[in-house]
Amino acid sequence: MTQQHALLHSHPLFVDLARLGLPAEDYIIAGSGPLLARGIRADITDLDVVVRGRAWDIARTLGPVVTAPWEGVRRVVLDGGRLDVLNGWFPSMWDLDEFIETREYIHGLPFAPLDRVLRWKRRLGRAKDIADINALMEYFDPEVGTVARAPVAADGPAAP
Repeated sequence: MTQQHALLHSHPLFVDLARLGLPAEDYIIAGSGPLLARGIRADITDLDVVVRGRAWDIARTLGPVVTAPWEGVRRVVLDGGRLDVLNGWFPSMWDLDEFIETREYIHGLPFAPLDRVLRWKRRLGRAKDIADINALMEYFDPEVGTVARAPVAADGPAAP
């Protein structure tokens, strides 16, 4: 087990996510989670999980469904706001099913691709996103448009 694998699977947010028992084919980890998974961020304080189908059916039973602050997306906020389960992710940018299908498995967990992370962080442009945007720009090689560093070893979904 690599250090990054151990970090993800022992991180309290990912432990909480695992406890939800969401079917891997019906969710993707968005927000800054993909940055942590690839070692671009050292830590995160919350986890955004975008879900559909059975995963959304499970999430709706865990707490009140409220409206997220953008584009009419619905969400269930768990663990005092540390775990945000959403039924969409910038719908004006991506269809939910298409967005989830782009997931990249890293250490058995489904993450949003970094090019998409960069797009939504640029769109939001909040002060807290600027450091992530800069880190992503350093991560990508602007000359050829590919990842400049060797990717983290990836594997398929974790066994249930």
